[in-house]
Amino acid sequence: MYITELGIKFFGNESNKKNQLNKIEILKKNINYFKIFLIIAGTNTSQIPGISAAGINAKSRKKTALADAEFLLKGASKDHKYKLPLLNAGVTPALISHVCSRLINIYPVIVPLGIGAKPYFDHLVVEERDLGPSNCLTTGKSMSKERVINLYERGLAIGKSLKQPILISESVPGGTTTAQAVMEAFGLRVSNLVGSSLFKAPRELRGKVVQKGLFHANLKTDFDSFDVVAAVGDPFQAFSMGLLIGARLAKQSVILSGGSQMLAVILLALELLDIKNKDGFIEDVFIATTGWLLKDNSLNDLLNLINEKYDVKLLGLASPLNFKSSKYKELKDYELGHVKEGVGAGGISLLAFLNGFKNEEIVSLCQLNLEMMKGLGQISLEKDY
Repeated sequence: MYITELGIKFFGNESNKKNQLNKIEILKKNINYFKIFLIIAGTNTSQIPGISAAGINAKSRKKTALADAEFLLKGASKDHKYKLPLLNAGVTPALISHVCSRLINIYPVIVPLGIGAKPYFDHLVVEERDLGPSNCLTTGKSMSKERVINLYERGLAIGKSLKQPILISESVPGGTTTAQAVMEAFGLRVSNLVGSSLFKAPRELRGKVVQKGLFHANLKTDFDSFDVVAAVGDPFQAFSMGLLIGARLAKQSVILSGGSQMLAVILLALELLDIKNKDGFIEDVFIATTGWLLKDNSLNDLLNLINEKYDVKLLGLASPLNFKSSKYKELKDYELGHVKEGVGAGGISLLAFLNGFKNEEIVSLCQLNLEMMKGLGQISLEKDY
């Protein structure tokens, strides 16, 4: 694993250092032109007890994505409408993403999909009416195929119209479980590689959930990406697959900011492409994440499984951000392995570092915003449930 002078770690495709540094230069050159999409989506898979740390209970997880999006846009505010969910440890990664997006002066576009409420803040309308969250993947019928194709086609159209590079981020409670289901549907054995917002990934539980979903889906031998997302996926995957492919057709660089959920989107896209197109497609596609997700080799191994399966050279980059110097438990918890990633924290903080901002500046601003949100009662308490 190669580490740059800035502390950025490369993982996945072990190509030569010159090629890796060229990739950094591509990102640096485009640093002020990125458009950030935060896709917030609902899946009833998040309601399974013990499946996600994105909220202390199932009820709180229904509001997590809305609260994350509001905080990403507005930061600590006395006028907040959504309380951030109480977590067993840590604090929402929307804090990191808000601080870093303000530093680089990029205001994200929010795309709500099936979250059961119309956001009061500016957002991109993709579905004419809120069709609600996708069903729990254990049903084997997460969404209708018609909805999946409609989401894909909207993402594709938006992507093809782009005139600038993009960063795709997400807030989808339960999304690592749907990601695992998608990858296993295509034959990848990933049950011990897919990460989690939880300190200890619920791998046994998630494995049972995924197997139940795939059993009920009863996918035949000639299924495609649309069939798989309809069976065991979520709305984020359907839209992002289209957005990614559209952006590459428009010759734009794409940062997918996250971990296993972003790799599932890449897999779905690669499954739709002709074999001859795969190398050119991946050329300016990057996975960006936090260093906390690289504490073990699982994400690196997962990325390389996809590289091997599709004979591509996908490259991963990890932000140097760390909270070792923080005085707050909620931030130090990240160093212990809690939360780790989400809301584009890895990719957006990576852009901040490439823009010349230092770790101590980002940590200081995160602490300041944490103090403010606590003072304004922006984090839920036990009594709120």
